[in-house]
Amino acid sequence: MAQRVDESIGVQLAPTAAPEAVAKSPRRLFWDRFRTDRVAVASGIAIVVIILLAISAPVWVDITHHTATEQFRNRLDMFGIPKGPNGHFWFGSDELGRDLFIRVLYGARVSLTVGFVSTAIELALALVVGLIAGYIGGVVDSLLSRIVDVILSVPFLLVGIALAVSLGASEALVIAVIVFFGWPYLARIIRGQVISLKQQEFVLAARSLGASQTWIMFRELLPNVLGLSLTYATLFIPINILSEATFSYLGVGIQEPQPSWGTMLSEATTYVTQGAAWWYMAFPGMALLVTVLAFNLFGDGLRDALGPSGR
Repeated sequence: MAQRVDESIGVQLAPTAAPEAVAKSPRRLFWDRFRTDRVAVASGIAIVVIILLAISAPVWVDITHHTATEQFRNRLDMFGIPKGPNGHFWFGSDELGRDLFIRVLYGARVSLTVGFVSTAIELALALVVGLIAGYIGGVVDSLLSRIVDVILSVPFLLVGIALAVSLGASEALVIAVIVFFGWPYLARIIRGQVISLKQQEFVLAARSLGASQTWIMFRELLPNVLGLSLTYATLFIPINILSEATFSYLGVGIQEPQPSWGTMLSEATTYVTQGAAWWYMAFPGMALLVTVLAFNLFGDGLRDALGPSGR
């Protein structure tokens, strides 16, 4: 309680109550901080739009009456150069006279599928390994950490190319290679979180009550590391999308006739270097750039909102 004094008349007025602090839940604090980040919010909106466009690709096929594999010979000039955008082919045509707009949409489906599926598997593996290594420690931690070190020392692209050549390139192989080389990075982050949390009072209380190690890891520690782990996983989605595009660009990823942004960029290189068909590289490249940038900015916003100043 504070007392007010009216200095003009020298009279002490009735005491007034001090302002009370309003407590906010961690979820409310996170949301208040995130929504003030206009870049992150705009990136989230862009991601939603990209996902909706990818999901609605069959609808656009019905609107344009062009499929992703349908070839239009009249969309190539006498020299075999694809023709540019017009009222019926909004993004122009590719080297076979196919509608580039439809192929970009279906390429988004491939990229998003690879990005989300591979990241989900990476997160699941990283959570298990990170929890076990961080909480149990000792020999188990040393063994798992050495396995992670070995995986991180293997050249990612060379192994992926070698496997694609020997086993045959496919979407499943691309996801498997990305997951194998991606989960150790997340596992290290989660392991560090668990090590910092396992000496907290709620863990010590659970241990003193006789809770098993499995219970403590997956019922006490997991909920506390899941939020930040999901945030970092969001930053892995654009990395995995770029990895798929890289493999496809090198010819060891998604194979024709299935659309892929990386394959389109690879095929467009021949024309662009000759000063022709600029749209062939511009639209798939812009789609890849916007998607990767949106996920990166959105992930940065989530990470900042969950940071120490945002708690």
